[in-house]
Amino acid sequence: VIDERFDLELIDFIATKKPDWQIILIGPVVKIDPATLPKQSNIHYLGQKSYQQLPEYLSGWDLALIPFKLNESTRFISPTKTPEYLAAGVPVVSTPIRDVINPYGLQGLVQVASTKEEFLTAAETVLTKKKSAEWVAKVDEFLADKSWDHTYSEMKNKIAQVQSQDKLLAS
Repeated sequence: VIDERFDLELIDFIATKKPDWQIILIGPVVKIDPATLPKQSNIHYLGQKSYQQLPEYLSGWDLALIPFKLNESTRFISPTKTPEYLAAGVPVVSTPIRDVINPYGLQGLVQVASTKEEFLTAAETVLTKKKSAEWVAKVDEFLADKSWDHTYSEMKNKIAQVQSQDKLLAS
């Protein structure tokens, strides 16, 4: 979703500084006037895509961006795109969103940048470095217990524990 949380100035800055880069933005434009979107020729707004289509798009990306503004709307946001991008093997650069910094930034899985200049530098660094097998293994290890199936299983076990404790207390 491209909305009021999205840092359009950051995207415009990157597009201006790197006219040879192609910036692909997927998602509907909501809660903002589409006329306010940056109009650089290297920014491509593709609109909403189905979940089935997203892996095909991700497979062609060299880098994923999480360009959220820092404001009350993003203060407690936890972008689910972060693990999705990482699971696809796509390096990520993000603005300093709390739930991206911890755990992904602290684990060295995502580059976090506070200013437009730092964001651009982080993106350049990621693009010039070859994706290492060590980084991929670290991402895979980190994400291994983060799937919805794993979360469901853990919750089911916790509920069963509480229910069995309740039965013991009732006896």
